[in-house]
Amino acid sequence: MNKSELWNRYTRYLCTCPDITLSLDISRMDFGSGFFEQMEPAMQSAFTAMADLEKGAIANPDEGRMVGHYWLRNSQLAPTPELRREIDDTVTQVINFCSRVHLAELATPAGERFRNFLVIGIGGSALGPQFVAEALSSPADAMRPFFLDNTDPDGMDRVFAELGDDLARTLVVVISKSGSTKETRNGMLETQAAYRKAGLDFHRYAVAVTGAGSELDILATAEEWIERFPMWDWVGGRTSVTSAVGLLPAALQGIDILALLDGARECDILTRRTETLRNPAALMALMWHHATGGRGEKDLVVLPYKDRLLLFSRYLQQLIMESIGKECDLDGKIVHQGLSVYGNKGSTDQHAYVQQLREGVANFFVTFIEVLQDREGHSMQVEDGVTSGDFLFGFFQGTRTALYEKGRQSMTITVETVDAGTIGALIALFERCVGLYAGLININAYHQPGVEAGKKAAGVVIALQKAVVESVGKQPHGLTAFEIATELGQPDETEAVFSILRHLAANPGSGVGMKADGAVADWIFKKI
Repeated sequence: MNKSELWNRYTRYLCTCPDITLSLDISRMDFGSGFFEQMEPAMQSAFTAMADLEKGAIANPDEGRMVGHYWLRNSQLAPTPELRREIDDTVTQVINFCSRVHLAELATPAGERFRNFLVIGIGGSALGPQFVAEALSSPADAMRPFFLDNTDPDGMDRVFAELGDDLARTLVVVISKSGSTKETRNGMLETQAAYRKAGLDFHRYAVAVTGAGSELDILATAEEWIERFPMWDWVGGRTSVTSAVGLLPAALQGIDILALLDGARECDILTRRTETLRNPAALMALMWHHATGGRGEKDLVVLPYKDRLLLFSRYLQQLIMESIGKECDLDGKIVHQGLSVYGNKGSTDQHAYVQQLREGVANFFVTFIEVLQDREGHSMQVEDGVTSGDFLFGFFQGTRTALYEKGRQSMTITVETVDAGTIGALIALFERCVGLYAGLININAYHQPGVEAGKKAAGVVIALQKAVVESVGKQPHGLTAFEIATELGQPDETEAVFSILRHLAANPGSGVGMKADGAVADWIFKKI
């Protein structure tokens, strides 16, 4: 296709959304002239399903739940007056609480202003808040954010070391819908221990975001934590960033959460359009379907040309892959659906893996994100008439052209700047795209049975570890992994027992020692 033809294609299919200062260019995707006509019946069906979802239909049939993250930025859409009131009251509660913290009306036990906050969560309870915190950070932030988003002891130690004496001026936000999520529980217990070691009463620093009546809710009530904020079963973790899960950390940091909600709400309005070519979320969903054959046959590479959007691909990994990666469709048919996501940032990607994208296996399609404004204020010239931002723009255009020349498909989202409204709009855009794409391929985007299976499998390992430790403690002399597994009546689990023993032996305080002589099958483990 020559440049004149490409320009005509660009102008024909460019979807502009001035209300959110966003546009979507799909001209570098290689769909044919009859594609939209062919897909229109399926797209209209997806629109209908989305409209039913927003009205309160049971859109998550496996768990018998409504799906209401769209109500979070427009409570009037919620199906009952009670839900509308809860949504509005929560936003007010977040704003009032954070104002009291910032004004030191709610201060540390020593009467000092809180300088930092530590979020303890996992998955959607951390990825969304982390993305927003990174994207909208500023030297003028009211508080510094920190995160415990794993059950890695070394990672926790690094955060506590960075906080140092400032632990006494750090508010803790524990986020868990059920209160029983092990990673979050472990992070909370480790944090409690860190506060005790520093001579601090943890409950006087702690805030909970959780479901009513959950284990965490009961604990926070009993220990008289500073405050509790709600989570609802109709909001999934990966779509919870416009609930208290994301709003509380953002507001503590000093981010304008009303602007973020406005951006999401405005994007929701325009992505409800049933005119496919005027709806950027519908166009993206159709491009996903076209590029992957509706079966996840290619990966989605997300390349934002802005440092502030570095974590966007990580956030989208959960949103998209946890929603779309399903074994069965809504009819119970095995389909093994999915859409793999990875990404870096421009122009780092050009020095990392664009070489493969251009000349290697064509097993992907790209979504570029372009930000028009380089920085606030004027930029210096690094060459005659050229700024650093001009180079970034040039690298983006160059990469886009280089990929197109090799038949690699891409689309481009362009926004004017990165502010709270833009971030809200981008979150809402991809949430809607996921929902519409799920409609096109007939899957439940709102459950995660694979995640639950992984949690159950981890529980089995922990139970086996407890049995192994007990067995080793009873033995006067050392045994091999096979002998211990046999002693437990589980010789088929020898590899698992060996892995457990080797891990225990590497950690002081486990009570297990190891003599690694000869073949691994002959290694001896004993009580120490």
